Amino acid sequence: MTFWAYMLRCSDNSYYVGHTDDLDVRIAQHQSGALPGYTQKRRPVDLVWSEAFPERDQAFAAERQIKGWSRLKKQALIDGNWAAVSRLGKRVTVLRDEASPSSASPQDERNTFPPGIAPPPVIVLVRPQLGENIGKAARAMLNFGLTELRLVTPRDGWPNPQAGPAASGADIVLEGARVFDSVAEATADCAHVYATTVRKRGVTKPVVTPEEAARGIHGEPGRSAILFGPERSGLETDDVAVARTIVTVPINPEFGSLNLAQAVILVAYEWSKGMALASPPAVDLDPPAPQVELEGLIGHLDRLLDESGYYFPPDRVPATRRTLRGLLTKPAWNAQEVRTLRGVLSALERPRNR
Repeated sequence: MTFWAYMLRCSDNSYYVGHTDDLDVRIAQHQSGALPGYTQKRRPVDLVWSEAFPERDQAFAAERQIKGWSRLKKQALIDGNWAAVSRLGKRVTVLRDEASPSSASPQDERNTFPPGIAPPPVIVLVRPQLGENIGKAARAMLNFGLTELRLVTPRDGWPNPQAGPAASGADIVLEGARVFDSVAEATADCAHVYATTVRKRGVTKPVVTPEEAARGIHGEPGRSAILFGPERSGLETDDVAVARTIVTVPINPEFGSLNLAQAVILVAYEWSKGMALASPPAVDLDPPAPQVELEGLIGHLDRLLDESGYYFPPDRVPATRRTLRGLLTKPAWNAQEVRTLRGVLSALERPRNR
């Protein structure tokens, strides 16, 4: 007999995990609302992942394990991204609320973080106009470790087929994006709201740089949200009024035009400085060449210049030689660079016909 562990995506974009000995029947029960509990009020539901096991205990163990995963890790499992599943293994813990039939534990997901560590900020795009720009913003977010995207009344609706190609692989951000009818609803669970705008728009609030905002987000308990306005006009006064702090980027007063993704990446980068993100590996520089090799290079050049008649007039020769020596000793050439330069001089000394 075959047993199944499975995962459903609900209408509120949350995930339900369960197990069963008849996958088709169980999914039909969830979809029809025949099962009381978590999915009944969150229909329609879609099957997004399942795996077969020869024993019920194995399916039940898989259910218990996956229910303890963060939302990001569940999404990585759905995508078959095993590297991300491993990487996200110890990233967050999960609080679960209500029980469901044949379920190991309740389902509702809320990311929590260890004491003293503030959760990553939520990025809120207010009335974004183009799907491409939403995708580019998602790409900017994921580059610097941000994954929670919220959209307030996107002009062209959501999902938007133009967002995926522009995201260049940041699908985990787009798939988790949630749509709200107002800024207030999109930020209701956030203790700190930042509005990005070039102008104060008549609203008297603290104004900080992205760097200062990042320090505040890392240092304050509770969730933070960062608002970005529509591409053409930016945030309206009523949008800014919801925020507690304004974030303004110092910019050229003659050309203050940032596109949406650029604005997101500036703020996300400053936040990422406080996180342990991967950086390109450092490459050790070769040590400077031994003095004897550098002296050989200087002597070689000096001889060629002397033979070519470069040193003139005679009374300037000592000063010219000192200048050349200073020029050649400043860069701290390594051994390979010295050999290369000696090869150049040798080629000039004995040119060959090619």
